[in-house]
Amino acid sequence: MIPEDSAIDAAIKSGFTRLDDEIVHKSVETVFKENSKTLAAEVLSPALSGSCALLSFYDTRAKVLRIACTGDSRAVLGRRSAESGKWTATPLSVDQTGSNPDEALRMQKLHPNEPQVIRNGRVLGGLEPTRAFGDAQYKWTRDVTDRLKRNYFARTQPSSFKTPPYVTAEPVVTKTKIQPENGDFLVLATDGLWEMLTNEEVVGLVGKWLETQKRSQQATSQFDFLWNRIFGTQGGPLPVERAGARPDGKDGSKTPQRVEQWGMDLTKDRFVVEDSNVATHLVRNALGGKNKDQVSALLTLPAPFSRRYRDDLTVQVIFFGDGEKTGKVTPNLDASYVSEEKPKAKL
Repeated sequence: MIPEDSAIDAAIKSGFTRLDDEIVHKSVETVFKENSKTLAAEVLSPALSGSCALLSFYDTRAKVLRIACTGDSRAVLGRRSAESGKWTATPLSVDQTGSNPDEALRMQKLHPNEPQVIRNGRVLGGLEPTRAFGDAQYKWTRDVTDRLKRNYFARTQPSSFKTPPYVTAEPVVTKTKIQPENGDFLVLATDGLWEMLTNEEVVGLVGKWLETQKRSQQATSQFDFLWNRIFGTQGGPLPVERAGARPDGKDGSKTPQRVEQWGMDLTKDRFVVEDSNVATHLVRNALGGKNKDQVSALLTLPAPFSRRYRDDLTVQVIFFGDGEKTGKVTPNLDASYVSEEKPKAKL
């Protein structure tokens, strides 16, 4: 029996919130029960930390893709336009931060007597995401925080924290019909990528990478293959349709402000294709592309100093089609499921 759409969405949301309850509240119950500072240091660490989450669930029978987003990671769909032959970028999630008008309104409705619940685009002027796992300071009651601080480990809760919880791990779930015959692909990435590249640049870069793969596969000689890999993939516009004009921040989505911080010249072609892995290709171009010195510098900066110049970068690219529209995509067999065998994975 196939479950209803609402049941699937409810199961995804329940999975997120139950996991967060284990991290934030069940950990406190364990600490109070065991009365051990050593244990408290171990089990409270995830609660006091914070993380966004992005989940994709693809129904191969109905060709329906669900995206569940908690926080400011982002999912973007790439699809080939039948008219222009270029790729189009469609966001399948919205950044959930205090700068998102919908999220700000939701927070104000939940805390009607706290006009400063969103200040400077942040929850109570502090945390940027309005949805996250952990970040227990914004979820514990004052009594719990005070007791943990007296006997174990916790941060002092500011006086402005009047009616927690302020942050939730419940995701927003979207649903999209996939067209594998058009070579659809999905990019899932943390905010570190979207602070450096636009949705259109990311989709265009994947399109450029696919063109390079196709040319390499069609090369008639080893010389042609090497030429395409080394020289034939730099320069020229990205094969993507540009989105219509839209005021920055209208939907709360982050914009690539890092390029201004680095003083990059956006009038020059700064992108390059030289990686066999498409996710690595996106990361390289986010950090500087052709500017190898900048790429090297940003990768060399040690934590936590590096956070001033780049955020965490986690990228996945999923191809739904394999053929004329995308060219032959070579899968990573070590990370792929083989039906007649057990799943294999390597780090």
